[in-house]
Amino acid sequence: MVISKNLLGLENTKREEIALILKTAQQFKEVLSRPIPKVPTLRGKTVVNLFFESSTRTRISFELAEKRLSADTISFTTSGSSVSKGETLKDTVRNIEAMKIDMVVIRHQSAGAPHMLAHMIEAGVINAGDGQHEHPTQALLDMMTLTDKFGKLEGLKIALVGDIQHSRVARSNIFGLQAMGARVAMCGPATLLPRDYREAFGSDVEVFTNVDDAIRWADVLNVLRLQLERQRNGLFPSLREYAATFGINRARLEAAKKNVVIMHPGPINRGVELDNDIADSEYSVILDQVTNGVAVRMATLYLKCGGDLEVVNGNE
Repeated sequence: MVISKNLLGLENTKREEIALILKTAQQFKEVLSRPIPKVPTLRGKTVVNLFFESSTRTRISFELAEKRLSADTISFTTSGSSVSKGETLKDTVRNIEAMKIDMVVIRHQSAGAPHMLAHMIEAGVINAGDGQHEHPTQALLDMMTLTDKFGKLEGLKIALVGDIQHSRVARSNIFGLQAMGARVAMCGPATLLPRDYREAFGSDVEVFTNVDDAIRWADVLNVLRLQLERQRNGLFPSLREYAATFGINRARLEAAKKNVVIMHPGPINRGVELDNDIADSEYSVILDQVTNGVAVRMATLYLKCGGDLEVVNGNE
């Protein structure tokens, strides 16, 4: 199957491409369990990580994925760079591209920055999160984690709980899960739900404003961080009241009398959207998400840069 050299989002990504990335990620997950968890699939390729916005898990996960694939990597942050002197994104990237790179991984505070970048340069572009738009590799690792847990995505009921309005993770998950045949719901205060969700996501998305109803409906709760840095004031009364009304705790899960799987993209506001004991409980697959993140990013880099599956399978 021919796929694009870019991964800018999941809104228009076909089911077959998502399935291919998830299948390839399973192969790389096996690589990561070897005594020497490294393959030469991207030897000679150069990947630049452009992070214009703070990141821990995503940045480290991409850097580790690149090293496991034997790529040459350059990591760029805005502090201490020419960006702090007023250089534009266009000039920054064109200067970097002149150094003969193959792939750019970009996180940017502005929605659409990866799309603009893809029109500027010949190298492939992977979106590591752009504003409130999309975060495709996070959704892919979430889908891989669910596939590991349930053996399928078709027909699963996943409720995204919390700050949907400001969440790029929610958007990518909804697009990706719908493409793979899962059922999706949103749950949160009305002020944190997108007003145009029917137009954006279609009429099949369920909406709950009572978290207990969402728990009873769902097989999986993907609990989202309250993105206070992106919100204006007055969207809910207080963190304490949010936690009391929408926070996921053991009492709520036990009252539902079902084994609901708990996910979270991190970082967790413990005691607000998710209680401590639930984040670390038998319900949680959060650490599995982190592990799968490296495999998914290896698969994405490999498929977008090009490579040889025989090398992945150890037959170089």
